[in-house]
Amino acid sequence: MRTRANRDKNLVKISKFLSLVLRHKPEHFGVSLDHNGWINVDALLAAANRVGVTLNKVLLQRVVKESDKQRFALSDDGLRIRANYGQSVAVDLGLEAVTPPEILFHGTATRFFESIKKEGLSPARRQYVHLSPDKHMAMSVGKRHGKPLVLTVEALRMHEGGFKFFRSHSGIWLTERVPAHFISFFLPDRTD
Repeated sequence: MRTRANRDKNLVKISKFLSLVLRHKPEHFGVSLDHNGWINVDALLAAANRVGVTLNKVLLQRVVKESDKQRFALSDDGLRIRANYGQSVAVDLGLEAVTPPEILFHGTATRFFESIKKEGLSPARRQYVHLSPDKHMAMSVGKRHGKPLVLTVEALRMHEGGFKFFRSHSGIWLTERVPAHFISFFLPDRTD
């Protein structure tokens, strides 16, 4: 009998597989994304099964629905899937530039403090810098990278200075870079 913990571990494993295929290395699995990052669900399922990941349409729908950060989206007809954000491969998500709120947050690890203080935020291996709408979400992102550091970004001031912002379907904010002078640094005990 499978326990809830085992089922949850399986969902995490599948989510990581989906991230690898839909965000970073589709070619590694013998598939390709279209210009907007979509892939046919049947092709994805076949790729999963080729590499020993047990995946079917019902399980795929569950992972998409239960993803804590709404990382993935199925097309309206359920025939295609893509990542909502976080790609390191070039795709056009079809997002329109919008006016951001006054401030947004970025979660990272304290070990990056000095470089961010000097150089600001860059997307590293991704297409965009990811910004969270609240401190709690940023804190959870920061914890994944080590001792967390939450940065406050003056998003509206950046926008007024000519920087473009996009809001993903999952609510994550995206921008190409964040210069250091738009960032305030807060340690975890000050995020509440």
